Amino acid sequence: MSTPTLVSAPLRSHGSTPRAANRVQVISPELRIADNPAAAVLRAASTQGPISRDTTARTTGLSIATVNRQVAGLLGAGLLRERADLTASGAIGRPRVPFETNHEPYLTIGIHIGAVVTSITASDLRGRILGGVEIPTPRVHQDAALTAIARSARSFTTRWHRRSPLWVGIALGGRVDSATGIADHARLNWRGARVGAIVGEALGLPVSVAAHVEAMAAAELLLAPRNPQEAPAGTGLYFYARETAGIALTIDGRVHTPNNGPGSIVHLPTGSDAECECGHRGCLEATVSDRALLDRARSMGILTGPEPLAISSLYQAASSGSVAAHELLVERAKVLGRTVAMLRDLFNPDRVILGGQSFTEYPAAIPHVAEAFAQSSTLPRKDIRVSGFGNRVQEFAASVTSLSALYADPLPSMRRALG
Repeated sequence: MSTPTLVSAPLRSHGSTPRAANRVQVISPELRIADNPAAAVLRAASTQGPISRDTTARTTGLSIATVNRQVAGLLGAGLLRERADLTASGAIGRPRVPFETNHEPYLTIGIHIGAVVTSITASDLRGRILGGVEIPTPRVHQDAALTAIARSARSFTTRWHRRSPLWVGIALGGRVDSATGIADHARLNWRGARVGAIVGEALGLPVSVAAHVEAMAAAELLLAPRNPQEAPAGTGLYFYARETAGIALTIDGRVHTPNNGPGSIVHLPTGSDAECECGHRGCLEATVSDRALLDRARSMGILTGPEPLAISSLYQAASSGSVAAHELLVERAKVLGRTVAMLRDLFNPDRVILGGQSFTEYPAAIPHVAEAFAQSSTLPRKDIRVSGFGNRVQEFAASVTSLSALYADPLPSMRRALG
């Protein structure tokens, strides 16, 4: 397993106790495509199953003997199941029996803690979301907020009485120490929040905690459909924008997680006159965030009514013919396009993926993102696209965080999950 992400100055919890830390298994997420044989066979089953051992050997590059050993081990652990009903007519011997992920008995719980909304989802072992709920992110003291979120997650888990929960994954913004599950989140006024300890103890499951944009980039690597022969080699830039903005880099099938924690693009200059909490004008998040757009829409008289306003009201107004609402969203799209172009020219990745509701919820703005990008970038066009996860990108970020340890090192992780 990879080295846990560390931070330059350890994030310290306030009021935590050694007893709570000892009870909870906080496991660093593995935001990468693992290359060990067991992981490769499980990945083949998840993405292509039901699949034969011969096909698995060709797809993974492993020998048939190695595939047979890994299949036997994964069957014994309950992660795979055989499909004797799909065996080709005339085939003799167990190696001819196709296998697939044993996805029906188990689930994992994913929690995305947003600045405004927290989503709680259940996923099967293939990374397919079974269902979910959303709750307002509690605006109370961090321990009370996390306790409330954990209580909601525990209640949600009881709906799936025919499945055994294996793991919980939490994705959130801010600065995250994945080794300890402790996070700082400026927008929520969290400092040294015991995210992993509080949620893990409440649910009684191993828990992994990740920075949410890095987790989104991992979802593109591990959960997005792709040709089995297509290797995610090279570099990628993932750009996210909704209530917050952030980026993550991927290098040869692994999300780059700096030792000092993820960088920030919150205060990149955009040239706008939007006033930021830092005291400057034109910072990226103060220009393009949902909250910033809602404040401007209200000040311009585009939206009226009691607080709190939802960004969906602005999208609805634009779709219903409001020129002013449309122009406000187009203005944001142009800022996003120019910012993505600047970052793309800086890093020159092989791929650029755009995620978040700022890109997916108002399709009429996408051509303006593309136009601003083309006018601002000086490099030849490469692979640039909007995430296929659409408006569920936060849910898949939490889902991949809950599955990453199982995907990276299946047998030890399964033993840990089952106690």
